[in-house]
Formats: sequence, C-alpha cells, structure tokens
Amino acid sequence: MLDESLVVLAAVGGTAVVQVAGTDAWRGLQLSLARWIGRGNERREQVELERLDQTASALGTAETAEVEQERARQQAMWQARIEIALENLSDTERVQAAEDLRELLASFVPPGRGAVGGDVHISAQQGSIAAGVVHGEVSLGRPVVGHTSPGPENDPDDDWPQES
Repeated sequence: MLDESLVVLAAVGGTAVVQVAGTDAWRGLQLSLARWIGRGNERREQVELERLDQTASALGTAETAEVEQERARQQAMWQARIEIALENLSDTERVQAAEDLRELLASFVPPGRGAVGGDVHISAQQGSIAAGVVHGEVSLGRPVVGHTSPGPENDPDDDWPQES
C-alpha cells in the first residue's frame, strides 16, 4: 500500500498524460514515462510506449460528448499503472523512483499550474470573495454611508443610501 504522497504523485502522473497527449510535448513525456515504468527493461518500455500511443489515440478520436469521460478513464488508468509500478519496488527503490518521477513530471507540468478538462464553478458565500484570477487589490467591507470613494462627499451621483 502506498502512502498518500505517492498516490498523489501517481495522480499527477495520470493527469499529465491526459493533459500532454496531443501536444508538442507528448513525445517527450511518452518516452520519459515509458522509460521510467520500464526501469531498464526494453520490452516493458516498448509495451508502455504502445499503451501511451493507445491513450493518445483514444483521446484524439473520442466524440465531443465523450471526451471528458475518456479523459477521466485514461487518467485513472495511468494513475493505477504508476501506482503499480511504485508498489512493485523495494522501499529504497521506491524513494528514488518517486524522486525520478517528480523530476520527470516537473519537465511537463510546471508547479502551481493546472488545467481543468471541464467547467469550473467559482462561488462565494457569506461575504467572501471567489475568483479565478485577481489583478490588483481586493478589500472587503461596507462602504461608509453617505460617502463613496473616489469622489466628493455628498456627490449628487452617489448611488449609496444616505443616512436618515
């Protein structure tokens, strides 16, 4: 059984496969991941290259209505393959393999970056702010009644309620 950090690493690997498939970086990831899983066994590397080719083909030919389902299926499959590869190693080998995989993935998935393969719903509740991107300052609070900024106090175009 893998610890949580390795399961997350495997999930990142599966996500990288579906995000990079069909891009200019695909061949590099394909070769690197097959080499990583094969661990020096040329036959196993070849089998993984063929599986990665099948993944790219499945993602590239999926009908529009089925793309998300196929992406999820492929991501889960590659996560599982990476988990199995890690589970089959000794503790010492696993530590080195995990570090190698982190370095490999860092070449294809910059840290702090991610892509969503579907809709993103952002919502705020109870006076909070939610945003995909904020450029500039954000402050929370109620405006002072009778005065808005910028603009002079008691501005006739002031839409805020006046004190009674």
